[in-house]
Amino acid sequence: MFEAARVQSLWELVEYRARASRGAPMFFDGDGRSVTFDGVRDEALRVAAGLRELGIGAGSRVAWQLPSRIGTVVLSLALARLGAVQIPVIPLHREREVGFVLAESAAEFVLVPGVWRGFDHTAMVRKVAADGVRVVPVEDGLPRADPARVPAVAADGGTTWIYCTSGTTSAPKGVEHTDATLLAGGVGLATALGMSADDIGSIAFPYAHIAGPDYVIAMLVSGFPAVILDSFEPGRAADVYRRRGVTMAGGSTAFYQAFLDESRRRRAGRPDAGRLIPSLRLLSGGGAPMPPELCTAARRELECAIVHGYGMTECPMISMGTPYDSDEQLARTVGKPVAGAEIRIVRPDGSVAATGEDGEVTLKGTMLFRRYTDPALTAAAFDAEGYFHTGDLGFLRPDGHLVLTGRLKDIIIRKGENISAQEIEDLIHTHPAVAEAAVIGLPDRERGERVCAVITPADPAAPPLTLDALTAHLRAAGLMTQKLPEQLETAGELPRGGPLNKVLKAALRERYARGAR
Repeated sequence: MFEAARVQSLWELVEYRARASRGAPMFFDGDGRSVTFDGVRDEALRVAAGLRELGIGAGSRVAWQLPSRIGTVVLSLALARLGAVQIPVIPLHREREVGFVLAESAAEFVLVPGVWRGFDHTAMVRKVAADGVRVVPVEDGLPRADPARVPAVAADGGTTWIYCTSGTTSAPKGVEHTDATLLAGGVGLATALGMSADDIGSIAFPYAHIAGPDYVIAMLVSGFPAVILDSFEPGRAADVYRRRGVTMAGGSTAFYQAFLDESRRRRAGRPDAGRLIPSLRLLSGGGAPMPPELCTAARRELECAIVHGYGMTECPMISMGTPYDSDEQLARTVGKPVAGAEIRIVRPDGSVAATGEDGEVTLKGTMLFRRYTDPALTAAAFDAEGYFHTGDLGFLRPDGHLVLTGRLKDIIIRKGENISAQEIEDLIHTHPAVAEAAVIGLPDRERGERVCAVITPADPAAPPLTLDALTAHLRAAGLMTQKLPEQLETAGELPRGGPLNKVLKAALRERYARGAR
């Protein structure tokens, strides 16, 4: 039985699982390769020795911008063995984002894949890196050497990971984590999901996202293997998952929608096709709001539970649904606080909100980040009692489940009244003509802001949804008049960005702001 309290570092957890599950598979990839838990440990030791010959050791600041592959996880574990400070960078990030990350983290080394998917990462990083930063292409393989040359490193509780927020909702920030904070998040995830060695998970999202180590820690805690893919293409992913018997898939709301669409396309061509992934029992993820309608539709079409959670770069696991929750709880909440997390909802004046009362989500917990790289941001983010202010709005229900209702900065202020964009989005999703929806506030001379709904059609060939038809639907659903959209736009797709494909509302506001009305 795994005892989290006895493990102080990520590498200790790797050693524990390598002994406990010797010979059992840890990873499968899309090309048919597999590797065991002890095989990953042994390879990570060889890579740690090779990295040490490059001058990397305890405290070295090492950025890596690599796709989700077995080798990337091995590299990450090797750096953990050395006690280096890891700075993961999403592979799709380009000059602006990468330049910010390298400067904010004071990186000394950057490992890149060379040319990947037609883009020269080596040239890009050399262009934005400061003088003295060593750029190491690894397209020909990771460095390896005799593992006997790697000295022991004791965990000291200091910063071992620096992540940068995506900047999709605010300016990016450098976020410092320790092995202990990431371990706590992974243990919280593993406890909520209840996975076992009989399950097979999946990683089709960027391992460089904080959800990557979080998920791998859950694998090491529970002893289950996973399929890892370097890019997410719904049809290809479903094919690989069927072959491997994946029981848990997901990543974010966008992944749920993608699998739902793929299943419907497949059945449209072959009515007797059966389930998209017959072995699937869970779709799990977080990173973006999940409309209840999407949860219900995906559950029916894919014939599995949709277990959604809530986390952020500063705290990888805050709350999580479980396979034992009711359909209503899974569709309308983001679960209960995970083990070790304490959530408190506060009013604008800082007082504690009552059960069921909306307010800002604040939290404490062992998985909470250590600090921002900018001390001023750290000071502003915590209150006098040590609670971290997330900037998210929500309430706790009598059953202890958390409901998210929006963000402080995703509030539309219309004639002095605060309107939650997410509340309207959830109701718009219930209209049969709508596939996806985003609600934004646009400048308006009379109102301050007006409510604009942007939708993608469920059937592009059907007559377009009108504003009158949409507002009639929302009125019938009980939405108050003051919250009804005053503008409706239809798009082929919603602009998305960041590692979990969040909707980029800033891009929508720029696109549809036609001037004050």
